[in-house]
Amino acid sequence: MGSKIKLSFWQIINMNVGFFGIQYSFGLQQSAVNPIYDFLHASPDQIPILNLAGPLTGLLIQPIIGAMSDKTWHPRWGRRKPYFFIGAIICSIALFLFPFSSSLWMAAGLLWILDVGNNTAMEPYRAFIADTLDEEQQPTGFQAQSFFTGFGQFLAYISLFLFPIVFVGYTGSLPTWIYASFFLGAVLSVTSIWWSMSKTKEIPPTAEEIAILKAEPLNVFSPFIDIYKAVLEMPTVMWQLFLVYLFQWYAMMCYWQNNSKSIALSVWNVTPKNVMGYEKAVEWNGLIGAFGFIVTFSIAFYLAKLAKKHGAKIIHFVCLLLGAVSFLWFPIVQNQYVFFAVIIGYGIAWASMMGIPYLMVVAVVPKERYGVYMGIINMMIVIPMIIQNLSFGYILKNFLDNDPRQAISFAGVLLLIAALCTLLIKTKKTK
Repeated sequence: MGSKIKLSFWQIINMNVGFFGIQYSFGLQQSAVNPIYDFLHASPDQIPILNLAGPLTGLLIQPIIGAMSDKTWHPRWGRRKPYFFIGAIICSIALFLFPFSSSLWMAAGLLWILDVGNNTAMEPYRAFIADTLDEEQQPTGFQAQSFFTGFGQFLAYISLFLFPIVFVGYTGSLPTWIYASFFLGAVLSVTSIWWSMSKTKEIPPTAEEIAILKAEPLNVFSPFIDIYKAVLEMPTVMWQLFLVYLFQWYAMMCYWQNNSKSIALSVWNVTPKNVMGYEKAVEWNGLIGAFGFIVTFSIAFYLAKLAKKHGAKIIHFVCLLLGAVSFLWFPIVQNQYVFFAVIIGYGIAWASMMGIPYLMVVAVVPKERYGVYMGIINMMIVIPMIIQNLSFGYILKNFLDNDPRQAISFAGVLLLIAALCTLLIKTKKTK
């Protein structure tokens, strides 16, 4: 890869704007998809399996696309850009169609398509950041990504609170505001990616790298071979990080699937069967989540500075600890206004999850393989999610009384374990 030049702060911001659209879409998956399942009369123990689309497509799509992008170069379209632009278009189509879901299985099918788009965009985009920035600027780049992650998800969550005020009533079996939230996501997904593509040039490969690309051209089998080799050669830090992710992402799935229902029970003592009462809880979950993401994008760049000073491992440990406190406190709150204090720890933890672990990884993997290793990181995220989707329905039904409050307490314990596992990672100090 050609020499990297120093970018200004605003150039780094521009190159990360696309994460805003991607994460607005992901925020809707966290905040609105499960309530849609509830409005379509899914039972609590069905929710985990209906969420299987996201992690399973991530497992299949992201490492393959990441490996493909490592072996791609076009003088006009670049290396990573074609992948995340195609992914954004797929996202936009799925977001537009999602509110028209007339049954549980139609909604689940569109979630599969939405996740294919998100996953096609995500890892080439992360590799694009690592490609373009030198080691000194990578912390700022990854935390700019974390900033836009928080900002996009903030907008997704706040739409759940504000849009019901503007878009009242029902269209079909779903509240009208759901249509507005998803249509906005369809627009943002493409426009934010286009902005970053137009403002940032990819660094062309060197003559030596082009020779390697020609000698090992992209074919049907090459992504799978590259993934296999990369896993065999994976640095110890990544195996240690996988242990953290096993507990961290299982916990996050438990939280996303149950937060609205937990608020409904602890504050208003209603379930999704009480449609009007539950809709109120969904709106409040949107407002609370939006505040949490204000915390995320407010602290994102400060975490980068702290990681430079104290090391990425310690910062991630502290942030996960604060997230665990949030989850353990969350189910016992009976006044909806107290949630604004509760969610601060979650917002800080999410800021770290979206940026800090990548600093540990890019310090130990070769730059010409950023794409495949970013895809493998995503495998490490989605494998715990798949395990959760397949196992948690049974756990919730048989051990937690189908009670969403107990589900979030369970998530808090798992996040505490993830924090302790972070201390086992032996990292190379971030410069």
